[in-house]
Amino acid sequence: MFERWLGRLLSAAGLIAVVAGVLAAATLWLLLTDPVTVVSVADGGEITPFIRELAQLLYDALASLLHYL
Repeated sequence: MFERWLGRLLSAAGLIAVVAGVLAAATLWLLLTDPVTVVSVADGGEITPFIRELAQLLYDALASLLHYL
């Protein structure tokens, strides 16, 4: 029983790590390609433009990946 819970826990931790890695990579890419948005978020505290740009970046990456496949 413990092994089954440990397996599920490790799977969940792995999934969280993958999602965190993708978000970190997308944030770094956004920082390199559109630094004005990142600086305006850091300066003004308004996170909506950053989330919008990050979502657009992830959408474009996923769309190009699906187009490739």
